[in-house]
Amino acid sequence: MPEDHPLKERIRSLLSGYEPQGLEMEPGVWAAAVLVLLHNQSGEPHVIFQKRTDKVDAHKGQISFPGGGRDPEDPHLLHTALRETHEEIGVPPHQVEVLGQLDDLKTISNFSVTPYVGWFDEHPFEWQFSHDEVAYLIEVPLSHLRDPANYVPELRTFQGRETLMPAYQWQSELIWGATARMLTNFLDLLRALEE
Repeated sequence: MPEDHPLKERIRSLLSGYEPQGLEMEPGVWAAAVLVLLHNQSGEPHVIFQKRTDKVDAHKGQISFPGGGRDPEDPHLLHTALRETHEEIGVPPHQVEVLGQLDDLKTISNFSVTPYVGWFDEHPFEWQFSHDEVAYLIEVPLSHLRDPANYVPELRTFQGRETLMPAYQWQSELIWGATARMLTNFLDLLRALEE
C-alpha cells in the first residue's frame, strides 16, 4: 500500500471548503462531467489527459480530461465522470479517491461540464483505453503545470470577440480550450495552498 502523498489531503481539505460555481441548464445544452485525475507516480503527482481520436463526435483531436455526456441511467454527474473515466482509460471507479469539485463550465459545443478532482495511487498501472475515443494518454507532472513558464495564453475568438484564453505547453502538446479553462480553475485554487 503506497504511503499517502501529503498534497492529497491538502487538496481534499482545500476543495471541501470551496463552493463550486454551478450553471443553470438551458434548453439544448447537454450535461457532462470530467475527471481531473491526479495519478501518484512514485511520489510525483501527474495530471492525466487524453488526446481524442478523429472518430469522436465532438472535439476531434483535442486534448481533454477523461469524461463525457451524462447517460439517462447515470444517477448523478460524479457517476458520469467515473464511468466515463473507466470506459475511456480503464481506471476502476473504486480506485479513485474523489477530492472535490470545480466550477461548471459551458463549452462552445453546448455541453455544461462539471469537473471533479480525483486521486489515483496505483503505479505502475496498465492503462486500457478506448481506441475509438482515445488516441493516446498524456501524463503531465503537476509541478510542470504549476510552473508559470509553461502557461502560454493564446488570443482566440470567443463568443464573437478576441479574448486571451489560457493554454499550457507540455513538450509538443498544447492544452487549450475548455480543458485549459478547467485546469486553470484547479491551479488557481492550488495557489491558495502556498499562501
